[in-house]
Amino acid sequence: MKSSEHYAVAAASFAALAFLMLTATRAAEDSEIARGEYLVKIAGCSGCHTPDLAGNPDMTRYLGGSNVAIEIPGVGAYAGRNITPDPETGIGNWTADQIVTTLQTGTRPDGYQEAPIMNWALFASMPKEDVTAIAAYLRSIPAVKNQVAGPFQPGQKATTFLLRELPPGEIVAPSSDRVPSRP
Repeated sequence: MKSSEHYAVAAASFAALAFLMLTATRAAEDSEIARGEYLVKIAGCSGCHTPDLAGNPDMTRYLGGSNVAIEIPGVGAYAGRNITPDPETGIGNWTADQIVTTLQTGTRPDGYQEAPIMNWALFASMPKEDVTAIAAYLRSIPAVKNQVAGPFQPGQKATTFLLRELPPGEIVAPSSDRVPSRP
């Protein structure tokens, strides 16, 4: 076998090995993303992070941020943020590690503490590989350009629909003339 034939065989072997490694890497990434998708779905992330009024979520803006803020009296009102990879209105400029850290500590890369309604403690108790899979999935979905309103401080006028979360024993807001009360 000539020297040039040896190089050709070696090059072909190297190319085949590189292809197999790339294929295995893609399969592992696909598996991680599928695991992340499963975890996002069972955690119910779309309930707070997808626009939804009256039980009709807008799946064209899946995880693109809510149009309903949840009010915690005395604390503020918070709408689920855009968690798609849009770099301007979502988490597109965050690294996978920053997403994992935010999910497990409740502190965003800019130092802002997540709203009390965000149950980051749930993610803090998950194995890191599961939270990493969630980050991989969030980075893989289509970006949605949607700037979410808020957060709104107590006494501030809201520019979105509000739901109130009241502790037991609190008084329901008085009715207005626009909403008829039941007998």
